[in-house]
Amino acid sequence: MNTVNVTVRRCARALLVVLLAAGCSGGGGSSSSTPPLSGPTPRPTSGPGMKIQHVVVIIQENRSFDNFFATYPGADGTTTGKTHDGKTVKLVKANLVSKDLNHMHSGFVSECDLQGSTCKMDGFDTIGFGASGQNGAAGTYPYRYVDPTQIAPYWTMAKQYVLADHMFQTQGSGSFTGHQDLIRGDTAINDHESIIDSPSRPPWGCDAPNSQSVTTHTSLLTDKGEYLFNKGPFPCFSYATLRDVLDAKGVSWRYYVPPLVPGSTGYLWNAFDAIHAVRYSPEWKANVISPETQVLKDAAAGQLPAVSWVIPDANNSDHPYAHDTGPSWVSQIVDAVGGSSQWNTTAIIVVWDDWGGFFDHVPPPQLDYQGLGFRVPMLVVSPYAKHGYVSHTQYEFASILRFIEDNWKLDRIGSADERAASIADCFDFHQHARGFVPLRVKYSRAFFLRQRPSYQPVDDE
Repeated sequence: MNTVNVTVRRCARALLVVLLAAGCSGGGGSSSSTPPLSGPTPRPTSGPGMKIQHVVVIIQENRSFDNFFATYPGADGTTTGKTHDGKTVKLVKANLVSKDLNHMHSGFVSECDLQGSTCKMDGFDTIGFGASGQNGAAGTYPYRYVDPTQIAPYWTMAKQYVLADHMFQTQGSGSFTGHQDLIRGDTAINDHESIIDSPSRPPWGCDAPNSQSVTTHTSLLTDKGEYLFNKGPFPCFSYATLRDVLDAKGVSWRYYVPPLVPGSTGYLWNAFDAIHAVRYSPEWKANVISPETQVLKDAAAGQLPAVSWVIPDANNSDHPYAHDTGPSWVSQIVDAVGGSSQWNTTAIIVVWDDWGGFFDHVPPPQLDYQGLGFRVPMLVVSPYAKHGYVSHTQYEFASILRFIEDNWKLDRIGSADERAASIADCFDFHQHARGFVPLRVKYSRAFFLRQRPSYQPVDDE
C-alpha cells in the first residue's frame, strides 16, 4: 500500500520522530478485551498538571457553542443572529434531535462571510441541508439552540466543573480533519498545504481503496486560499501525532472506537487508521481498542492508560441523528471514572469535533490559512477543575494536546501545538481533590453495555 511521504513543518524534531516511526506489516482489528498496558506510566514530576496522571478525551459530534450553551449564565452566548441581508433573527429553542447541515469547508466559508481578516458571521442562512448542502436550502434552520433540559448532563458538568466558551476548531472543516487535529494539532503536510474536508472514499485512512482501478484521494487547502479538490495524497499519513511523543517517553495511550468491521464506524471514525506508523504496527491491536464500550469497564476498574481518546457509536453521537443518548453516553464514562480509584488523578475533556453547520456568533480568529474554525463547546471535569468556572481563554484543538505535552514534559509535535494556549487555566492544583458527585442521566451504564453496535459512521462528512 502506498504511503504518503510528507515533510513535517515547523520543527525538525517532529520530522525526526516521523523518521523513527517504524512501519511493519500487520492487519486486523483489536479484540474486545483490553490488552495489558505495555509498561508503567511515569508520574508527572513538575508542570501545571503534576497531579494529573490520566487524561480522557471524549469526542462528540457536530455542535456549535451557541447551539448548546447560548443561554448558559456567564458564558459568551446569544439568542439572536444576523442573516446575509442584514436582518436580525431570534434563535429557536429546539430539540436535540435535528437535521444535518453543511459543515464542510464550503459551509464554513459561506457562514463565516470573511471580509478582510474578520468573519461577519452572517451567512448561516445561505447554506443547505446535508453533508455538503446538497439537500436543499436550509434558510434560517441553523439559527437554533438546544433546549437545556435535553442536554442537562452537559449543563450539570459545566455548573460543577469548567465550561470553555472560546474553544475553536483548528480548521474550518468537517469531522475527518477535526479528528486528525485531536491527535495531531493540524493537518499540514508541508509548509503551504493542509488536508481539508473528507477523503474521496471510505474508510478514511490506510484501509481506503488504493489500486490502479480505484484510488482514494484527499483534498487540499493552500496558503494562497486555493481549494484543490481530490488533489491531495492517499489518506495514510506519516506526519507526527501525539502518539509519537507519548511513545518516546513511555507514556501509555489507548484509542477507544466502535467495532472494527470493514466500512463501519470503527474504521471510518478512527483517526489512527490514517496514521501509517500505527495502522501497520503492533499498536493497531494493542492501543486501538474496540468496542468503544470497553472504556466503561476499564474506567470502572481503574485501568485507564495515561491518555485515552473515546469515539462514540453513531447511536450515541450528538450528530443530528434521531437519538438522544449522547449526553448519557458521555455521563456514563465520566461516572465510571468518578467512581474509580483513578478519579483523583484524572482530567476528563469533553469536546465536539466540529460545529455541525449550526449558528455561532463569535468570529473565529484567522491565525493562518486553515482557520481557526468556528467555536465548539468544551467541558473539563476533574477533582482539580475549577468549580463552576467559565474559561474565556482562546483555545483550539491543539490546546488539549499542549496540556498533555506539558503535563508529561513531552516534546512538541511541531504543529499548532507550538502556538496553542494550554487548557491549564481550567484547573486549580492548589485545591484539595474534590469528591465525585454522580450525574443523573436518562440511560444507564448497563444500557450502553447491552446496546448492539450500529455499525454506522458516527458522521459521514
